Amino acid sequence: MTRETSRRDMIKGSVALAGLGVLGFPDWAFPALAQEETLVPFTDLPETLVLERTPENRIIDLRTIRDVITPADQFFTTQHFGHPEIDLATYRLQVSGLVDRPLSLSLADLRAIPSRELVFGFECSGNRGPVNGLSSNGRWRGVPLRAVLERAGVQPEAREFVLFGADHGEVEVEFRGRAYPVDQHYGRSLQRDQALSDAPLLAYSLNGEPLSTHQGRPLRLLVPGWYGAPNVKWLSEIHVQEDQYLGNYQARWYRTLRGEVVNGEMKWKETAITKMRLKSFIARVTRVTPDDSRHNVFGVVLHDGTPIRSVEVRVDDGPWEPATLDPATTSERYGWKFFDYTWNNATPGEHTVTSRATDVNGNVQPTAEDLEVKLTFLEHNAQHPRTLTIG
Repeated sequence: MTRETSRRDMIKGSVALAGLGVLGFPDWAFPALAQEETLVPFTDLPETLVLERTPENRIIDLRTIRDVITPADQFFTTQHFGHPEIDLATYRLQVSGLVDRPLSLSLADLRAIPSRELVFGFECSGNRGPVNGLSSNGRWRGVPLRAVLERAGVQPEAREFVLFGADHGEVEVEFRGRAYPVDQHYGRSLQRDQALSDAPLLAYSLNGEPLSTHQGRPLRLLVPGWYGAPNVKWLSEIHVQEDQYLGNYQARWYRTLRGEVVNGEMKWKETAITKMRLKSFIARVTRVTPDDSRHNVFGVVLHDGTPIRSVEVRVDDGPWEPATLDPATTSERYGWKFFDYTWNNATPGEHTVTSRATDVNGNVQPTAEDLEVKLTFLEHNAQHPRTLTIG
């Protein structure tokens, strides 16, 4: 429980884990701004901040990002049970259950299967403003999950595909007022249509290099467009079964409780954390001209792969105005998207700057008021006004 509580507290406290010009940031967090630009500090952060950074967890400061691809040693990470040490020489991925041919695949076996590349930007389901530091974007390579399952031969009655990591530890499973301490591996499942689709990838490299321990060496699952929680790291076993999987980190830990009015009556629904919900946020504001006549507002969009129709920005309570999506980021379906907005003739004083994204299906990023019926903090994708002072 100690590790679980510290991780939960870390996520809930991530709003206080960023800042420029304060103690606690590694050297890489300070790439130089363009010569003509200066950072305008946000005032929606405490004055004194220290970035929590441990061997197990890594939170990044998105105000400093310059590249579409996040360097591997800066990629965010968080987990429940520390980093298991895996001997690459003896590593085997086990495939068992409702398959015709159970498999035990070495890393060399996996690399011999035709691979593909995936640019995928995702976030922890507990990621939220004002920091939003549990998100990154990478270039991954690996083997399609479907290729491995086809080699094993999936039986007709198979419905649930459970993927277990090598990381495990003691957790207390609650049942009717009692807590039962059990040793449990981290695991998530995919339903048949998801597992046998073209999307899921068993990744063994990030940005052209073998996965680091932080990123699940030697193998991890990636489900494009999904939050980080289902993307199991240190993947050790795929078990194919007919029954629904109800492991702790699927049935209890990573759930959203949300109200929905059905036939005029509020009904409360619990749903598993899967696809990312449409989200944009402003990462930084910079002063482009010394006289404050022009500022640049830079931000990020995270989504489930549905194409983005538009991103808009507004200052204070003014009208929504179009931002410009960076074409270098829009070509990758599952990568994060960058946007810029030019703020001209900012007046001295306090201001709020807010962004919202809309996808091609007409889904608009919700406001905080829209999400008042969501009681749990996961999947928080509300518009987030940033505050700052000009002059």
